[in-house]
Amino acid sequence: MKKRYLIAGTAAGMAGAAVAVKLLRRPLNVRWEDNRDSLPHAERSRFTVVDDVRVHYQEAGFASRPPVILIHGFTASTLVWSEVLLPIAEAGFRVIAPDLMGFGFSEKPRAGVYTIENHAGMIIGLMDKLGLERATLVGSSYGGAIAATCALSHPDRVERLVMVGAVSNDDIKRRPLMRLAASPVMGNLISPFLLDLRWMIKRHLKKNAVGNAGWFDDKRIAAYHLPLRAVDTQRAALSMLRRWSAEQIREQAHLIKQPTLLIWGEQDQEIPLSDGHRLLEEIEGARLIVFRRCGHLPQEEYPEEFAQLVVDFCKGALAQSADQSSADQSQAALTAAT
Repeated sequence: MKKRYLIAGTAAGMAGAAVAVKLLRRPLNVRWEDNRDSLPHAERSRFTVVDDVRVHYQEAGFASRPPVILIHGFTASTLVWSEVLLPIAEAGFRVIAPDLMGFGFSEKPRAGVYTIENHAGMIIGLMDKLGLERATLVGSSYGGAIAATCALSHPDRVERLVMVGAVSNDDIKRRPLMRLAASPVMGNLISPFLLDLRWMIKRHLKKNAVGNAGWFDDKRIAAYHLPLRAVDTQRAALSMLRRWSAEQIREQAHLIKQPTLLIWGEQDQEIPLSDGHRLLEEIEGARLIVFRRCGHLPQEEYPEEFAQLVVDFCKGALAQSADQSSADQSQAALTAAT
């Protein structure tokens, strides 16, 4: 009996030591200056300060063109837009893709308030900083909740709204792994492992590569992994998960009045297509486009079709720019996406 207890105690001690080593070996932060070579479109990176927080964003297109702001999701960064940034800009738009506070290469203050409402305020603050009165907002996953919150709280600032596999409720945080990660004690111990395991990131990307498994490679996995290793990113992610509150999107969706496009992957395993159908019913005049054989990130799996779809939707608001050519392109894009 004593031997069994000794073995168990030794194993527990070794496990504890492994956890301690893992926690102590994490980099405190990840600096853009040291890692720019791993970032697509690094030459288009810019920095500004919004509400005392240093914000990293990428920009393409002329300042005089209609603005489109691309908002990434939970634990993501500008990387998810790297394949559509230039195509949308080249179609006649000023495209801005920020890293949300707490992620990518934006600042991650320890006292930061990591909520949907505060991130929405950051987007409006960034618009103020860049001199943008109105913009089309394109939000992916958690970023979709942020974009919708901007449309609800600042309707005069949002020209059009695109929600991509958008979060609109709290269902995701009820999943066992999410509940464990958000727990007061265990969350602090396991979150660094969940975010800093390269094979888990690869597994996550593979799960979302339903119809196009070739969109990510080792280099892209490394780019996804890079900021998630840092202490400040992990702290921000944990804070965001514990403050997660998105039910207001579902409850207030009927109040969204901007022209709205919903884009979903048919096999989205993160945010089910049924959520998209529910939003379609609630938002007056909304349109839902479903990408067949596609997971949670259609902008990554099918960037060409995705970019064309967003461009066609945006140009629908610009009657002076519409012509027969753009109408033909729109029909082709919609056919490819539905």
